Amino acid sequence: MPRAGLSAAAVAAEAADLADTEGLGALSLKAVAQRLGVASPSLYKHVAGLDGLRREVAVLAAREFGEALGAAAMGRSGPDALRSVAAAYREFARTRPGRYAALNTAPPPEDTEAAAAFRRAAEVLAAVLRGFGVAEEDLVDEIRALRAALHGFADLEARGGFGLPDDVDRSFDRMVERSIAGLRSQTTASDAQAPSGRR
Repeated sequence: MPRAGLSAAAVAAEAADLADTEGLGALSLKAVAQRLGVASPSLYKHVAGLDGLRREVAVLAAREFGEALGAAAMGRSGPDALRSVAAAYREFARTRPGRYAALNTAPPPEDTEAAAAFRRAAEVLAAVLRGFGVAEEDLVDEIRALRAALHGFADLEARGGFGLPDDVDRSFDRMVERSIAGLRSQTTASDAQAPSGRR
C-alpha cells in the first residue's frame, strides 16, 4: 500500500535504514521505493536521483552523528569527555553502519547545508581537544589524528579485522587512553616551552 504523506525526510530516513541493514552499496531508488510502497519515479519528487538520495542519507547521518557526539560530550571535559565521545563514535559506527559509511566522503564546500551538517561532529571533537589545551592552530591536525584512530578501529571492527580472541573492548580503551596520554604530554611540553609570560 502506498505510503501517504511521502516527504524528502521520510525518503532519506528509509534510505538510511536500508543502508544500515543492507549496506550502503545496496542503496538504490528501486529498493527504497519498494520499502516505501511507491513506484521509483515517485521518488524524483523528493530526491535528485541516486546521487541525491546518497546525499540526503549522508546529511541525515552527519546530523545524527553530530548529535550523538554532542550528547556524549555534554557536561564533560578533558579525559572524561574524550572517553565518552570515543565510545559514542564507536557505537554509532557499530549500530548504524550504513549511515556511518555515508560519512566517509566529505561533501563539496559549495553544498553549504551538507558541509554544515558534517561540521558538527568536527566541532564537538574540537571542543573536546580544547579541553586538553590544544592550540587553535593545531586543532585541524589533532582532529584528523583522533578521527583517523577512531575510524581505523571502527572500520577494522566492522570488517571482522580483529580475529584474535583477546578482548576488543580492552584494546579500544587502551587506544583511547594512549590518545589521552599523548594529548596530555603534548600540551605539557608546549607549556614547558612557552615563555614565562605566556604561562
